[in-house]
Amino acid sequence: MTLRIDRRALLAGSAAVATLSALPALAQTTTLIVPYPPGGAVDILGRILAEKLGPRLGGQVVVENRGGAGGSIGVAALAKAEPDGTTLGVLNVTQLIVNKYLYASLPYDPDRDLAPISRVATGTILCVAKADVAKERGWKSFRDLIAWSKANPDQVRMGSSGVGTISHLGIELVKAKSGASIVHVPYKGGGPALVDLLGGVVEIMFDVIPALAPHVKDGKLVALAVGSRERIAAFPEVPSMKELADLGLGEVDVQTWYAVAGPKGLSDDRRTELADALAEAVADPQVKARLEPAGFTPVVDASPADLEKRIADENPMWKELVRISGAKIE
Repeated sequence: MTLRIDRRALLAGSAAVATLSALPALAQTTTLIVPYPPGGAVDILGRILAEKLGPRLGGQVVVENRGGAGGSIGVAALAKAEPDGTTLGVLNVTQLIVNKYLYASLPYDPDRDLAPISRVATGTILCVAKADVAKERGWKSFRDLIAWSKANPDQVRMGSSGVGTISHLGIELVKAKSGASIVHVPYKGGGPALVDLLGGVVEIMFDVIPALAPHVKDGKLVALAVGSRERIAAFPEVPSMKELADLGLGEVDVQTWYAVAGPKGLSDDRRTELADALAEAVADPQVKARLEPAGFTPVVDASPADLEKRIADENPMWKELVRISGAKIE
C-alpha cells in the first residue's frame, strides 16, 4: 500500500520544526475522544495516533472512549468541547456523514458543530465467520455462505458495530444485490460484536479489519471476502467483490475513512497546526508498520479545506446507501 502524504514541506527543515514547537496552548494534555467502546477498529487507530501525536504536540494525548448510538454520544461531547485544540476526536464517515441521514434527530450537526482537520487512514471491511461454524455449515467460501443463507432464511446472524455503520450499510448492500438472507444484529461498537462472534452468539461479522485480523491469523475466524472491489495487501488470498460478480456484487466497493476533527470554532491557524502534527504522526514509519497489517492505509489531506470538500462530495453516495439499507432511527 502507498502512503500518501501531501504536505511536501512538512519535514523540509527547521521552519517546520519551529512551527510545531511553537504551540504553547497545545503543550498540555489533549483528550482524543473515540466514540466507540475499547477493542474496535477506531479505538485501535486512536491509540496508535495518541502515542505518536503526543510528542508532536508537546504533551500527552489521552484516549477517552465514549461509545453508543453509532458514535453520536462521543461526537456530541466533542461538539460541546472548548474549541482550543485540547479536545479532538477520531471519527469515521458514519459520524461525519451517515448519521445525519440515519437519525431523525442528532445531538450534534456534523456540518455546524465540527471542524474537520485531516483524514488519517482509509480501509475496507472483511467478512469473517466463526471457524467451527463455517466448518459445520460447509462455508468454504463467500459463495457458500450466501447460498446457505438463501436455503436457511434468517439463520445467519451478523454482528455489526452499530446501526448505520459501514458494517451495517455494507451487508445491506450485499443482501440487496445477492438476495442473501442475513439477520443484522447491531452492537455498540465492533469490540462487543467481536466478543459475541467468538462466543457463538452471532455467526459472522462484515466489519473493519483491525480487530478481526488477529483472530483470523490464530484460526478462530475464517475470512471469506473483502468488501472492496480489489483484493487487499493485508489479506491477499481473500477474494474481493469484483470476483463475486456472479452473485451481483461485481460493482460493490465498500470503503471507509477515518479523520480527526475538533469542535467548531477551532481557529484556522490551530487546525493547520494540528493537521501538520497529524501528518508527521501518520508519516512515522512505526505507524505505517502497525496500520497496514491491520488493513488500514495511512493517508492525510492536503488541508482541512480539502477534507471539508471530500465530505461535501461524498454526501450523496452515503445518503443513497442509507436509503438502500432501509435504516431509520427515530
